[in-house]
Amino acid sequence: MSDRPNANLSPRITNRRAMHNYFITAKLECGLALLGSEVKSLRLGRCQLAESFARVEGSQLVLHGCHIDPYEKAAVGHDPLREKKLLAHRREIRRLENETAQRGVTLIPLAIYFKKGLAKLELGVARGKQEHDKREAIKRKEQDRELRRATMTHRK
Repeated sequence: MSDRPNANLSPRITNRRAMHNYFITAKLECGLALLGSEVKSLRLGRCQLAESFARVEGSQLVLHGCHIDPYEKAAVGHDPLREKKLLAHRREIRRLENETAQRGVTLIPLAIYFKKGLAKLELGVARGKQEHDKREAIKRKEQDRELRRATMTHRK
């Protein structure tokens, strides 16, 4: 076991494509209302965030398109693509609703993880990148990588 008493051994499921396809302007941690079989499947790391997004519907925050694999040992399974309710304060939901009212702004899930035994979702307020923005980001990463390589060889 770990030397920390609250160490959580569950995986952190990230949406790696989000940083490539979007500029993230703000982040929010919110809870997830899940079924028991979904929690078991999440603890095994069986989730895909690639095509998912969130939307404010009425006064609720709802996650769409998040695929959580069915848990094999469950007596009653769940729909892998069912809409999941996100738990956040009313003022946060109103703030997100105002921010997403602008054209081109959407809510993208960045990661799902467990915190003190509860499933949490990191939600990002995102604006889509143009193709030239993506190329600039790739160039910057390559330059950083080359700089790190040069400093590593210089240290030896």
